[in-house]
Amino acid sequence: MKLVLLDADTLGADIDLSAFEKFGEFVVYKTTPESEKLSRVKDADIVITNKVIFDEATLQQLPALKLIALTATGMNNVDLKAALRLGVEVKNVAGYSTKSVAQHTFAMALPLIGKLGFYDGYVKSGKWCESKVFTNLDMPFFELSGKKWGIIALGAIGKEVAKIARAFGAKVAYYSTSGVERAEKYPSVPLDELLRNSDIISIHAPLNDKTRNLIDERELSLIKQDALIINVGRGGIINEEALGRAIEGEKLYAAIDVLENEPMRKGSPLANLTKKERFIITPHVAWGSVEARVRLMSLVYKNIKTFLDKGAANGGKRT
Repeated sequence: MKLVLLDADTLGADIDLSAFEKFGEFVVYKTTPESEKLSRVKDADIVITNKVIFDEATLQQLPALKLIALTATGMNNVDLKAALRLGVEVKNVAGYSTKSVAQHTFAMALPLIGKLGFYDGYVKSGKWCESKVFTNLDMPFFELSGKKWGIIALGAIGKEVAKIARAFGAKVAYYSTSGVERAEKYPSVPLDELLRNSDIISIHAPLNDKTRNLIDERELSLIKQDALIINVGRGGIINEEALGRAIEGEKLYAAIDVLENEPMRKGSPLANLTKKERFIITPHVAWGSVEARVRLMSLVYKNIKTFLDKGAANGGKRT
């Protein structure tokens, strides 16, 4: 078999990929521009990728291809209907990053809640050395205990965040983006109610027709003064122009790990905000703890092994 990994840079340089050599010839590319995609995979039996697009036109030109092993949960970069029709199996992975994303949610929330940027800067500027008292309380901060934490999408990650928030003593409620009602230990509330009542709001939803621009100008106006909104779900759920205005207008605090266009464009509404003390942004890393990436590639390996063990290669031909 020939396996081609098209975007190894999305996995980090510290992850050992040598196990995949057991399956046959294993070719690794750090990144793959669209112009070189077809030439790199034209004779591949198995493609491993995170973000490279495989639309119907691409798939039709790859008669040797049998499996696309995705290093992600989302499958929107593959035309699944065309893949099924052409006999190309597509495997994704799920659940590998739950604890990593939940941890990152709090890694971004707590500095904003505790005003750590202000106090760290105060000490490092030398001002504490000049103080006449032992402390500085110029920037008020609050406890999570007793505060209301609203969760948008109570899937596996949302539930992990809810569990941690409860451990801090926060009161948790959630909004279901799917509209499916299930028996949960936390109350389900309409979106407007969640936005009005929550001190912290965290988003853990996928991007789809129901969630695109779910939080726009109107929704942001409902949020409490100085509340915190966190998006570790998908870019496009919050309207970035509206969010930028709300931050600059000192309406709220925000912590963002995902954008509608990634990597961030220079002209992004969130690229040059002046109210930096109200805003933390990270480059889509919430999923990427070392442990999560090891789990991810272990699951990708398992997907390929299961595919081959089941004889899905069909003697080297598409099924």
